[in-house]
Amino acid sequence: MNHSIHSADRATHLKIVVVALVAGTLVAGFGIAARTNVDYSQTAQTAHVIKAGKPVVVTSSATSEIR
Repeated sequence: MNHSIHSADRATHLKIVVVALVAGTLVAGFGIAARTNVDYSQTAQTAHVIKAGKPVVVTSSATSEIR
């Protein structure tokens, strides 16, 4: 039984490295598989023009007005 990483032998260190590599590979694979399949090649080359409309005034007030 190796209760400390300092007193562990070579085989235990190798097991820890292998488990860490497998876990990292699984996490990276899951992250790649979870991406959306959006084709960004066309949106990067196309410019979208947005024209401004009428000016708008937006105000907010927390006080009540009594007349």
